[in-house]
Amino acid sequence: MSAESHNDVDVEVLVIGAGVVGIYALYRAIDAGFTAQALEAGDGVGGVWYWNRYPAARFDSESYTYGYIFSKELFDEWRWKEEFATQPEIESYLNFVVDRFGLRSSIRTGQRVVSAAFDDDAGHWVVTTGTGDVVRARWVISATGGLSVPHYPEIDGLETFEGEGHHTGAWPHTPIDFTGKRVAIIGNGPSGAQLLPAIVDVVEQVDLYQRTPTWTTPLNNAPLSDERFTWLQQNFDEVVRILSTSPSGFLHTPAGKFSTDDTPEERREFYEKIWTSPGFAKLTANYYDMTTNREVNLEFCEFLAEKIRGIVDDPVTAERLIPKDHLFGAKRPPFVSGYFESFNKPNASLIALRETPILRIDATGIETTEGHRDYDIIAYATGFDFGTGALTRMGVTGREGLDLSTDWEDGPTDFGGFSAHLLPNFFFPGGPHGAGGGNYPRYSQDQIDWIFDTLDYARSNGYDRFEPTAAQQEAWMTMIETLAPRSIFSAEHSHYYGANVEGKVRKFLLNPGGRAKLHEMLDEVSSTADYGGAFTPAREIVAAGFTTESTSGDAR
Repeated sequence: MSAESHNDVDVEVLVIGAGVVGIYALYRAIDAGFTAQALEAGDGVGGVWYWNRYPAARFDSESYTYGYIFSKELFDEWRWKEEFATQPEIESYLNFVVDRFGLRSSIRTGQRVVSAAFDDDAGHWVVTTGTGDVVRARWVISATGGLSVPHYPEIDGLETFEGEGHHTGAWPHTPIDFTGKRVAIIGNGPSGAQLLPAIVDVVEQVDLYQRTPTWTTPLNNAPLSDERFTWLQQNFDEVVRILSTSPSGFLHTPAGKFSTDDTPEERREFYEKIWTSPGFAKLTANYYDMTTNREVNLEFCEFLAEKIRGIVDDPVTAERLIPKDHLFGAKRPPFVSGYFESFNKPNASLIALRETPILRIDATGIETTEGHRDYDIIAYATGFDFGTGALTRMGVTGREGLDLSTDWEDGPTDFGGFSAHLLPNFFFPGGPHGAGGGNYPRYSQDQIDWIFDTLDYARSNGYDRFEPTAAQQEAWMTMIETLAPRSIFSAEHSHYYGANVEGKVRKFLLNPGGRAKLHEMLDEVSSTADYGGAFTPAREIVAAGFTTESTSGDAR
């Protein structure tokens, strides 16, 4: 497209967010020859890995499977230190990528988007930031992700605490000295389970407040060996193939068998192997029927319960740490190191909120039904407003009065987990219904790649507006609602249903059809010349200032 045909916009592609997904979207836009810019709320790049810098924050997906795989040169140049990298290394990696591909000059930090409105007459988006800056863009990619809005617990007096209070998802950049401090950790998901063992040996006292136990299992981290790194380099093409096609987006080798293929004794031996496997392999390399056969899942849960009882010295504490309300995989399981062992330290204790509820937080600490405890630091490890949080807070308005802040109050309605009817030229990869519970960057890469294939097709064929039809969106949402009860993450009291946020309507926020359904439905849309009606007819393009002649072939 010629520069003259774009005098009504500032950039062709505007990316909101400079995290893992946003950086890749910006790279793809510039590499494809679009004028592009990214707006980032933080003062640096990294997204969730810029904000989540609490002690021991790290991947629980293998570093080289979570990182970028679009460039063999990049893959070879960055040498991960561990199988599961910590936040400082992750942030350094993302900055390295930004500089390696010359993206920094196209990223504006400290720019939180407060409004994104579609101008139907002009055919472009008008995006406003908190500083008052306005950017007009033909295409908007909101790469704000599902884990970008920290959720604080609904506790009376939270704002009255006079010590240090921090959410793990909005941790300060200045390191906190925990030495000799009295600390409360509210929440026992992945961040709370990582934080506890990281500080237990230096604090005076640490109390972990647990609402509901989860099936926490060992991360089994290790340094990334020279042999492993060399193997990855030499087998890069095969690594990319597996990561790009496997349902989970991991390199884990499937079990290759059902539970019924083994005797009880053989299953016990297999569970021991799974216990010592890395991270998500507990799910992806388990029996094929682990998530569909209730009896075998119960058997595995009892195996895990025995492990917990064998690690935790105090039997009462051990029982409180064992889930009673869901099977393994029904909630997102944390994979950490040293979590259960921490409760054997004399200065660590578990407070079960079902038995001992918090009444209020005051200036000096926390009051429960059993009394008051003084604290110097409170860490809120209470997760995020998952899936919809950022999108419904950005003032996004589309055609015919669509306003995400109100229209999604009863749950998000979308297509492909990254676009929606009445939101022309607006994409949100990594948003609600975007992932199937596997390796998030791999799902998001699928979405980004499809988006830019679509934009390239539009440019080459004289289209300048893409919007899923009502029928396409309805078909996608029917799939979501039909398959949701069969998903392994089917516990309706989990954050995958928005249940951790008081007052949020419980709607399933993942893609229960996984990668296969995503590709199937996207392929169906892109199989016709006009993407099944998702592209605007040419007469609308002329009205918006474009002609088919100026956008034919590979012209830009």
